Amino acid sequence: MINENHSTLAIPKRPLSKIIAATVKAGIIKSNLIPMFAGLTLSIFTYHKNLIEIYPNVIYAFIGTTLVIAAAGAFNNLYDRDIDAIMKRTRNRPTVTGEVSPVAVFLLSIAMTILGIGILALATPLAALLGFLGLFFYVVPYTMWSKRRTIYNTEIGSISGAMPPLIGWAAIHPDITHPAIIGLFFVTVIWQMPHFYAIAIRNHEQYEAANVPMLPVVKGVKRTYTQTNIYLVIMIAMSFLIGTISLGLMLVALILSIGWLILSLYGSKKMDAHKWAKSMFIYSLLHMTILFSTVIIYSLMGIFFFQ
Repeated sequence: MINENHSTLAIPKRPLSKIIAATVKAGIIKSNLIPMFAGLTLSIFTYHKNLIEIYPNVIYAFIGTTLVIAAAGAFNNLYDRDIDAIMKRTRNRPTVTGEVSPVAVFLLSIAMTILGIGILALATPLAALLGFLGLFFYVVPYTMWSKRRTIYNTEIGSISGAMPPLIGWAAIHPDITHPAIIGLFFVTVIWQMPHFYAIAIRNHEQYEAANVPMLPVVKGVKRTYTQTNIYLVIMIAMSFLIGTISLGLMLVALILSIGWLILSLYGSKKMDAHKWAKSMFIYSLLHMTILFSTVIIYSLMGIFFFQ
């Protein structure tokens, strides 16, 4: 049915590489490898690991994480192709246009899941377990259940979205009880609510047409402002956990989080909803880029110059 609906849209032919990239959500893979690498380098620095001894784990972490995220993206595209066909921002996905068959996507997803988790297990069993949990939470509780049923779909999906730093850390040292990585995990969890609320406001009509119960669509922008600010206050509190490794990293996390809260409070009073959403979306990208880049630079400097 989906293929018939879209057969008259004159979708330009894409090379196979672009079809595969769109099917596995290559952009999301790239953006998630950065926090994974941040967790990985921070773990190497924290536990004074010898680079020569653990370099295979680094390779396993990159390949395994890439495959697991790719599998999650492909499963999501496969399951959501009905609502993706309704939304302008997703209606050209290969699973909607018919450029790739559902059976092919399913088999590809299964293969990547098995390979990805297996390769992560070569690093540590904990990394493999976290990879599986990230995939499971994204596919089952988020994609197959909460996305279409509750305004808390973003919160449920945020668990899988915050797994990469834990996977990177666990691939080097199989213990994720250190307060700093717990703090980084929760900051990454909370980051997703303001980020995706902003996307939902900017695409309000599309989510409404697809009957996806995003918070701004169901409860309105005032509730979204309030909930966003509550989460940002929690993010500020979680940033203190990072101070167990470095006061400098903690200060960076605090400044970024406090700046985000100020922008949200100011914008909710001085901007219309779409302008607020645009500014919050841009800041969310800057926040994660600066925070994880700082973690990576700090860790690499420590690994190469101070160990």
